[in-house]
Amino acid sequence: QVQLVESGGGLVQPGGSLRLSCAASGSIFSINVMDWYRQAPGKQRELVARIISGGITNYADSVKGRFTISRDNGKNTVYLQMNSLKPEDTAVYYCRVIVDGTIRWGQGTQVTVSS
Repeated sequence: QVQLVESGGGLVQPGGSLRLSCAASGSIFSINVMDWYRQAPGKQRELVARIISGGITNYADSVKGRFTISRDNGKNTVYLQMNSLKPEDTAVYYCRVIVDGTIRWGQGTQVTVSS
């Protein structure tokens, strides 16, 4: 059984920073794609950032230049460094990982950007 455990959310003022982590554990042979999604109240879940094997990344236009996705393959962990946060970044953030061909979702972590 594979589990994803997220951490790092919280309340931050506009312009501040947070780092999210998502660690996969259990019986894992390979992880190809690691994503961060977010869902704001009343909105659809959207892809924020993606990192694939080899380290290739892509980002939603709304976070380019402010967010950085990275991964530690030895720890089966994906990170999302979020800088220059804005109120519109407020959402529940979910990691999504393809483990051995199966899509797994984290439980979600709340990020609130407010003064």
